[in-house]
This record gives sequence, C-alpha cells and structure tokens, in this order.
Amino acid sequence: MSPVTTSQRMRQFLAERRSLGFRSDKSASLLNGFAREMDRQGAAALTVERMAAWARRDKWQRATPATWARRLKRLRPFTRWLRQFDPRTEVPDESIFGAVPGRVTPHIFREEEIEALLAQARRLRPAGGLRPVTFETLFGLIGATGLRVSEALTLRDDEVDLAAATLIVRRSKFGKSRALPLHPSTVSALAHYRRVRCRFFRTIPGMRFFISSRGRRLGQPLSDRQAHRVFRQLSTELGWVNRGAHEDMGIHELRHSFAVRRLTLWYAQGVDIDRAMLSLSTYMGHVKISSTYWYLSAVPELMALAARKFERFASSRGADRA
Repeated sequence: MSPVTTSQRMRQFLAERRSLGFRSDKSASLLNGFAREMDRQGAAALTVERMAAWARRDKWQRATPATWARRLKRLRPFTRWLRQFDPRTEVPDESIFGAVPGRVTPHIFREEEIEALLAQARRLRPAGGLRPVTFETLFGLIGATGLRVSEALTLRDDEVDLAAATLIVRRSKFGKSRALPLHPSTVSALAHYRRVRCRFFRTIPGMRFFISSRGRRLGQPLSDRQAHRVFRQLSTELGWVNRGAHEDMGIHELRHSFAVRRLTLWYAQGVDIDRAMLSLSTYMGHVKISSTYWYLSAVPELMALAARKFERFASSRGADRA
C-alpha cells in the first residue's frame, strides 16, 4: 500500500473542518499549496525546518519575519491535527519568526490620491477595452463602500441592484450577509461598467459582476491575484509613499480610508459617534463593534479629533462647576 501523501491528508483535514462548520476561505489555497510542495520534496515527515523554509518563500517575496510568521500560523491547526496520524509531525511555534504582529496603523488615502488611482486605472491597456473600466470601477467601489476585496470580487451580477441602489453582500467574512445602500454617483459608475461589460460578455444567471478580460482567465471571475497585481502596478506608477505601518500599501487600505473619512465627517458634523458607530460597524460587516472603534485609536487624525472633542467636553464640565 502506497503511503498517504500530505495533499491527501490536507484534503481530509479541510473536509473535516468544513463538516464542523468552518468556512472554506483563502487559507485552503495556501494550505493546499504547502501540501503540494511537501509532496514534491518527498517529505517523509513535516519538520519545523521544512515549514520555515516554505514560509520564507511567500509568493509576494516580502522577505519579512511578520509575513513568515503569518504563514506558519496558518499551518499550526493542520500540524496539530496531523500528529494523530504521524507523531513525527512537528508543530511550529512563535519562537521561529516571532509572534504575528497585531493590527497596525494603515495608510489612509486622501481624496486626491483616490482620484489619481482611478484616473491611472483608466489609462490601463487596451484603451477602449473592458480592463480599464473594470479596475477603475472595482477600486472606486471599495473606496466608496468600504467593501472587503473578497466581497467585491465575489459579488454576483444579480446582487448589484441598481434600480434599488443596493448591493447584497452574501456569506462574507464570518458568514454574515448584509444589504448596502449606494450613493447615486456609485450607482452611476456601476451602471457604466455593466454597460461596457455587456459589449464584451453576455450576462448569464449567477455570473460574477467583475469579469477578467484577458489571458487564461478571459471571461472568468476577476481573481484576487489579478486585482492586487494591478493595484501594485498603479501605486508604483503613481510613486506613492507609504504613510502606514504595513510593509506595503494594499487594496484593503481603501476600506480603511472609507471608515476614516466617514468618522471624520461625522466629527465635523457633530454627530454622536457612539450612536453612529453601530451603523458603521453593520455597514462594514464587522462582527464586533470593537473592530470599528479600533480606527479611533489607530489613526492619528481621528485620535486628534477625539482628543479635541474630549477637551471641549472637559472644559464645559469645568465651567458648569464654576
């Protein structure tokens, strides 16, 4: 009997997790890639040395211990599970690359930067084709609604209801679904993209809203990898300097920027932030409202606004006592 491969064990592990209610997410792709690499190497047993070497070869070549630590963290549940079949399996701990860093200050895009990003996307080739409109609309949508990248890319065409000015986000992170009202300018941009897309591809039931228009994925759903690659290309062309604490700027910063712009506007309007936070948390699909409050402590501009509001409050209380 031939030995069971790491890939076979990985499929068994992921199937068991799904049966227990865990959602299948992008970790599955990473884990399957790891298993294939171990099979290619002919690994008799999974050792920390092999896993650490794999972690250092991330596809983006960021060459940072924080990235490697995150990759190793994804392996721990599998290695603990695998030990029941192969006691030789080692479980990597935080002593290898250190602990996975917590959330850090993001790069917050200014309005003019987002405008420049969309203008640069319109210059993508082929001129007059679907590709420039696709990426202008994708990045604009995330910046205008705070969608996660995965949520925008998995939108189906029938979940974009332009007549009702609403998006339906189904089974997003943590299995939550929500309906998002849209600004008229966003509705107009989405309608334009749909008209252009229909010139190239026939709309069929269940199709994704964002479609790839070149290469091997022609006519297929736009992939996460394509979106991130084009975003990096455009940000490099624009010569942006990263103002955040991440190793690089990513599409997700558009989501962060949406939240910060909304909170800044509410502060300027004198809105009761504590009351409004629940609305923002629901709109963004946060499981815990603490994830939304995080922006107040993570972004210096919001910290300054909160501090000034507290100073006014303290001064008024002092005057009342006098």
